[in-house]
Amino acid sequence: MNAASSSPAQQARQALRQLVSLGSHLDVLRPLAALLARLYVAQVFFWAGLTKLRDWESTLFLFAEEYKVPLLPPAMAAVMGTGGELVLPVLLVLGLCGRFGALGLSVMNVVAVISLSEIAPAALQQHVLWGALLAVVAIYGPGPWSLDRFLCDEKKY
Repeated sequence: MNAASSSPAQQARQALRQLVSLGSHLDVLRPLAALLARLYVAQVFFWAGLTKLRDWESTLFLFAEEYKVPLLPPAMAAVMGTGGELVLPVLLVLGLCGRFGALGLSVMNVVAVISLSEIAPAALQQHVLWGALLAVVAIYGPGPWSLDRFLCDEKKY
C-alpha cells in the first residue's frame, strides 16, 4: 500500500511513528544533558558560596538583617548556607552522592526563596528553573557520566 492510497488516519499514524523514532535517537544526548544540568546548577550555588566567603562580615550582616532563615540563628544559618553552597555543588558536579547533593541544594533553594522578604519575579523564575533541574537529578540520578555510576556500577543511571 502506498502513501497515496492510505487513509489520512494511517498517514497520521505513520508520521507519528517517524516522529517518535526520531525522538528515540536523541537518547544518546541524555548523559550530556544530565551533566550539563548538574554543571549549570552547581556553578550558580558554588559562586554564591564563594561570594559569601569572600566578604564574611557582609554575609553575617545579610543573614542577620536581610535573610530571615526560619528556626536558625543568623550566624549558624550563614555558616550552614555557605558550607552547603561550597560542598553540595562539588558533589553534584562529580555525581558523587548526586541525589543527596541535589536534594540538599533543593532545600537551600527553597529556604533562599522563603527567607527573602521580597524577591523579584525574574529571580523567582531562576529559582524555579534551578529547582526543576535539581528535581530531575534527585529523581533520576546524576546520569551515566557520574562517580555514582562508576563506583556503584548501577545500570539504572
